[in-house]
Amino acid sequence: MIADFFKRLTAAQTEPLGDGDARLALAALLVRVARTDGHYAPSEIERIDRILATRYRLDADGVKALRREAEAAEAEAPDTVRFTREIKDAVPYEDRTAVIEALWQVVLADGDRADPENALLRMTASLLGVSDVDSAGARQRAASSQ
Repeated sequence: MIADFFKRLTAAQTEPLGDGDARLALAALLVRVARTDGHYAPSEIERIDRILATRYRLDADGVKALRREAEAAEAEAPDTVRFTREIKDAVPYEDRTAVIEALWQVVLADGDRADPENALLRMTASLLGVSDVDSAGARQRAASSQ
């Protein structure tokens, strides 16, 4: 299943991928951000689960299944570009700023903001086409919601 997902992400596309692929791409990106500092904290996992439950209106079993699939996809993904490209193609700009805010919520969930996380968020915002100003605003909103 993960191999099929990556085939769809890398294939020449004339139409956007389905909502399920965009969901998996966002979930995998959330997992990637959480794992960036080398510590996949329970507080980060809990935050990912809350984000997925709220964004996609999933019950606990649905959230757990999506996160597990995302963990596997993230572990196999050679780079972040594949996830961000899918999100950028599937999500309007204003919602991409919400994606950046969600990523910052995960980064800040464990109370530690490491340099690798900062670097990944800067790169991800750029790949998603989110301006520096909007990215900074998303970070501030995430920090104030902690």
